[in-house]
Order: sequence, then C-alpha cells, then structure tokens
Amino acid sequence: MRQWILLRGLARETAHWGDFAARLAHALPQDRVLALDLPGHGEWHHQASPASVPAMAQACRAALAARGVAPPYHVLAMSLGAMVATQWALEAPAEVAACVLVNTSLRPFSPFYQRLRPRNYGTALRLLLAGGSAEAVERTVLRMTSRRTDDGVDDVVRQWAAVRTQRPVSAGNTLRQLLAAVRYRAPASAPVPRMLLLASRQDGLVDCACSHAIAAAWGVPLVLHPWAGHDLPLDDPAWVVEQVAAWMRCAGGGPRPTAGPWASGTRAKAA
Repeated sequence: MRQWILLRGLARETAHWGDFAARLAHALPQDRVLALDLPGHGEWHHQASPASVPAMAQACRAALAARGVAPPYHVLAMSLGAMVATQWALEAPAEVAACVLVNTSLRPFSPFYQRLRPRNYGTALRLLLAGGSAEAVERTVLRMTSRRTDDGVDDVVRQWAAVRTQRPVSAGNTLRQLLAAVRYRAPASAPVPRMLLLASRQDGLVDCACSHAIAAAWGVPLVLHPWAGHDLPLDDPAWVVEQVAAWMRCAGGGPRPTAGPWASGTRAKAA
C-alpha cells in the first residue's frame, strides 16, 4: 500500500484541499491518502511557524512518526508545500519514494518576479497588514489563486471563511512562511529519481516558467494545464488526479494510457 502525503502552500491548511484527497483515494483504491498540515497552520495554528523550510520538513516527519505512519511516502505538494517536499526528499531520500510538485518555484532556478508575479505585491501586502473580514480575505485569496467562475465559487469562499474563523491564520506565521520560501535554496539536481511537475499555464500568482526551469534543471517530467490558476487542485481536481494516476501506472510498469500526455511514455509538455 502506497502512502500519499498531501502538503498545502502558504497560509493554507488541509481543509483547503476540499474533496481532492477523496478523489485521489478513489482513483488509487489500494493507496492511503493523508493530508498533513504545515506547522503553524490548521491543527497547529496555535504554534509559531518555523522560518525555514528544513524546519518545516522536520516537523512534518515528526508529525507522521507521532501518528505511526511509516515511510516510504509518496508526497503530493503545492507551492510552499512543494519546497518542503523537496527538502524532505533531500534530507531523507529513503523516506520519499516519489514527489508530485504542483505550481511551485525554487531558488536558484527562477528570478523573484517570476516566483511571485509583481501584480500581486500590493494585494498580498494589504492582506497581510490590513486583513479584513474572513470572507473578504478569502474572496481576495480566491481571485489571486483561482480562475474559476462557476456558481460554486461563493460556496468555496464561505467554506474557506469558516476555516479561517475556526483556525485563524496569524500574520506572524504568514510572514515566517514567506521568509522561509524566500530563503530556501533547492538542490542543483532532483533529490529523488521519481518526480513529476504539474503547472498551470494561467497561474496568476507564480509564473509557470518556474516549473519549466525546475524541469529543465532536474530532468523531470512536466505537464501543463491550459486554463487553471495557481490552485490547480481546486480549479480542476479531476485533471490532477488523472495525471497522477497515469504517471503511477507508467512508473509502476502497468498498462500505459491509450490517450493523453502519458500515452507515449515520454515527458509531456502539455495536456
């Protein structure tokens, strides 16, 4: 049984996965899927977030050990969570069997203006300093991270606002996470052999050029989504699940899909 560990990004927690974990578990019925909060958020919101990615990785490892969840792990992580997954794989490659990194960016492969698009600087600063009602904050976050326009958007905002009210995100923890992301420097080569990058062409927060740069430096496959925003598992969860399941079939020697980016068994550029 494969163990899947899901890690979210900046100022997000396990509740922000929505039904994605259930979708992934349904697609991989023999696997176990566990969403894990980064320190300082979610169930750990009362704690101070570490100001370094290595410390976050160590906290995740300790949390799993405390729960009796033994390695090896398959880690699916997005944004800041993907940096944590990278460091985790670097520090303990025997624990990490594979990584799927979603819409992330890593120093030294990309400049700062691609890692966080400049048009978001003012909005991010206002959110950090001024705040606002939980619903107003989450609606702004959704506009920054999603390209959904369907009728379910209001429900997402209400759900996220309820999460923020129940488990508040402190400005201090957000700042420490930002500092950790800015300071983190990734290894020159892939920390483990089995890695997949997923990225959104229309990501308004992090330029998908960052994922291109990582894929080129590490020699790992990258699949691009045509329209989703930064929160790819929110915008098109079925697509993410499809890519992961197909990659697992190919990597595991199972039958290759008859259509889609993994049909040829080569590294995909787009889906």
